[in-house]
Amino acid sequence: MSAIVTGAAAPTTTATRRPRGGLLRAIMRNRKAMIGAGLLVLFVLLAAFPQLFVPGAHHDPQAIGDLPLQSPSGQHWLGTTGLGQDVYAQLIYSTRESLVIAVVAGAGATILSVLIGVSAAYLGGFADDGLSMLTDIFLVLPTFPLIIVLATYAGKGNLTVIIVVLILTGWSYGARQMRAQALSLRNRDFLESARVRGERSSYIIVVEVLPTMTSLIVANFLGAALYSVLTAAGLQFLGLGDPNSLSWGTMLYWAQNQGALVNGLPAWALSPGLAVALLGVSFALLNYAFDEISNPALRPVRRRRARSAS
Repeated sequence: MSAIVTGAAAPTTTATRRPRGGLLRAIMRNRKAMIGAGLLVLFVLLAAFPQLFVPGAHHDPQAIGDLPLQSPSGQHWLGTTGLGQDVYAQLIYSTRESLVIAVVAGAGATILSVLIGVSAAYLGGFADDGLSMLTDIFLVLPTFPLIIVLATYAGKGNLTVIIVVLILTGWSYGARQMRAQALSLRNRDFLESARVRGERSSYIIVVEVLPTMTSLIVANFLGAALYSVLTAAGLQFLGLGDPNSLSWGTMLYWAQNQGALVNGLPAWALSPGLAVALLGVSFALLNYAFDEISNPALRPVRRRRARSAS
């Protein structure tokens, strides 16, 4: 009899331990997640401590020098701008604003997606119809022309305006995903038991529904951050940002404005574009990784492949 009890208790202990480190183990085993996380950590370090990566003579990236439009050298690793400013120093110090745009706009769009998508699915009825119609309207709008119009008339050069515009135009796709996922959870037993207990709808959404959607929310944030950093760089390249700010998009704007390629300075034009691409790659790899981790349909495929290989 004791053997039976012991055998029954063992699986329960294992099952309770799995969720604690399951997500972390899945991330550690995913090559895309590790590469993306490594790139993102590098950019965070550059944004937080730029002075550690820039030689002491160039700690002021806006300082006007005596050698304008110089090719890369031992003194100026990526050359200088038309005002003699060090391109490498500007590249490093521009990481902060570009990363802030990605994180703040991505988080804002994700919060809006969760609020609208989950509320529509859980509340149902008229609320679902109205919120779904609003989501569909934003999905079919021509996004980039709308962004240009909003950024131009709402306040050209204002970073806050750019972030708000990115949030307003970047939430709809995520809201559609959140609604679909929440609809699959709406009639689950644990939610029915919460309703029977008399819990409020806000409590059920925050405490019961959202924790089960963590992986999808993280993936949605990464996708929104990728959209934000690429779109913001495009807006700044078109001259819709603050021309005196330090960001990769502004660097691209001045490199094009002052004819970097014509003057034989490809590093000035290519380095900020490469930085934007690498930050986008880090968000994209993490997004793909979390999609694989959170999508149950992909797990059996990987297991079968691993078994067949062994």
